[in-house]
Amino acid sequence: MKNSIILFIALFATAHFVACSKTNKANNYKADVIIYGGTSAAIISAVEVVKSGKTAIVVSPDKHIGGLSSSGLGFTDTGNKEVIGGLSHEFYRRVYLHYNDSTAWKWQEKSEYGNKGQNTPAMDSENKTMWIFEPHVAENIFEGFVKENKITVLRDEWLNRETGVVKKNGKIVSIKTLSGNTFVGKIFIDATYEGDLMAAANVSYHVGREANSVYNETWNGVQIGNNHHSHHFKWDIDPYKISGKPESGLLFGISNNKIGANGTGDNKLQAYCFRMCMSNKPENLTPFPKPEKYDATNYELLVRVFDAGWRGWFNKFDIIPNRKTDTNNNGPFSTDYIGANYDYPEATYERRREIIKDHENYQKGLLYFAANDPKVPIEIRTEMKNWGLAKDEFVDNGNWPYQLYVREARRMIGEYVLTENDAMGKTTVPKPVGMGSYTLDSHNVQRIVTSEGFVQNEGDVGVHPHEPYQIPYGSICPKKEECTNLLVPVCASTSHIAYGSVRMEPVFMILGQAAAAGAVLAIDQQTSVQDVDYNLLKNNLLKKGAVLSLNGEK
Repeated sequence: MKNSIILFIALFATAHFVACSKTNKANNYKADVIIYGGTSAAIISAVEVVKSGKTAIVVSPDKHIGGLSSSGLGFTDTGNKEVIGGLSHEFYRRVYLHYNDSTAWKWQEKSEYGNKGQNTPAMDSENKTMWIFEPHVAENIFEGFVKENKITVLRDEWLNRETGVVKKNGKIVSIKTLSGNTFVGKIFIDATYEGDLMAAANVSYHVGREANSVYNETWNGVQIGNNHHSHHFKWDIDPYKISGKPESGLLFGISNNKIGANGTGDNKLQAYCFRMCMSNKPENLTPFPKPEKYDATNYELLVRVFDAGWRGWFNKFDIIPNRKTDTNNNGPFSTDYIGANYDYPEATYERRREIIKDHENYQKGLLYFAANDPKVPIEIRTEMKNWGLAKDEFVDNGNWPYQLYVREARRMIGEYVLTENDAMGKTTVPKPVGMGSYTLDSHNVQRIVTSEGFVQNEGDVGVHPHEPYQIPYGSICPKKEECTNLLVPVCASTSHIAYGSVRMEPVFMILGQAAAAGAVLAIDQQTSVQDVDYNLLKNNLLKKGAVLSLNGEK
């Protein structure tokens, strides 16, 4: 009996050890195309790969897929909708189908939204597309793409940026994540907002604003005085803690750095924020919470803006279905956390988490302040009391968006650098694989003190292309001498100001599909991504509904 007990214990211990070893053991994965990222571009890339008969694995740092499209940016920046084709168009068609079902309208009647269900900026019944949507609807559509196409998605997998990329003879052989998992592929796609795989593969990139002289541009670099969106101070507002006394120090968020002349370059970034989903339906709102590190003095500058007479606070509570909003930055002092993101692109994961948390605290504090502080005009506070975070969105994250709006991080310096001149129609680009049309849009980059001694924002630009422009294949390809089996559809090869137009979610999906189509051809032709047969690539994209020119080229 004693020997039996000892044997049972030994067998149990062995079994437990084997089970734990299997649980903790790193795995090796293999597919034709390895896609790093959980963004809209990542999922669309995977769909295109699988539909083309190849295997794909999505290695996603994010637990929730879809990037900004499913994290609050539901009031889509479309530009000219006619140039949004292929799988990007299919996404917005599925949004339309969702809201065409009466069961989708939980918190209001469909007839209450827009102008009674006819063609509105959101709903296009003629083309069966819808451009405005709730965050969870977008996420469900992306999850539907994954399920339908049986795509393998590994979540919470973070690239080992130090030693995780193995290259041989100019090609990525494998990537490894911090969990120890290894992913082997023939072609790799970096579909992150940050460009971490691209950087770890030693591909050239740029962070910040180039000088206008670099690419013969007009709207790059420092842009003091060019305030195209009214996100500037229209009044002479004192920047000091005690008005008129520089010795008292600057108010929160104002820099004392000297800026260069207009058009000079720097390493600074346009501001980030969270695109918030709010509700004014009493049964479906959570009152704005007081953040962990709340300091009312951080918003003293906003008080001075209110005191100067500004009342545009609610102008970017853009209405989406079911009495919710996509709330974005608006005016001289708002949700953009100006100057707080400069080190984000190159930062460690730990530092990035700190930056993201800092943005969350700033923005939550801003909402709490506007709803509760007696210095805020009573009419603003009263209206804010009618709003809160949408209770049925981001339910596992305190109703707060999953993804910080990383408007710009690294930008590849690839085979072709798309510039302002291309976007403004002054050139003809080679080998187009998609089109853009949105305003060349940069949010403010810094908040400074002018030579006259007043506070002012700098960096706001909004220049409209004359017509939709073509985006070349070379803007998603690294230089051939740097890597021959990587494609980069999000941190694409553009100048800062051209990226202001390219950086829209529909375009990311367009370029994601183009990257995947290029990857499939590279595999079939056993060649580098740079050397694929462009005519075949073009024809493949056109067959799948891509729009490559205004004249409807077939």
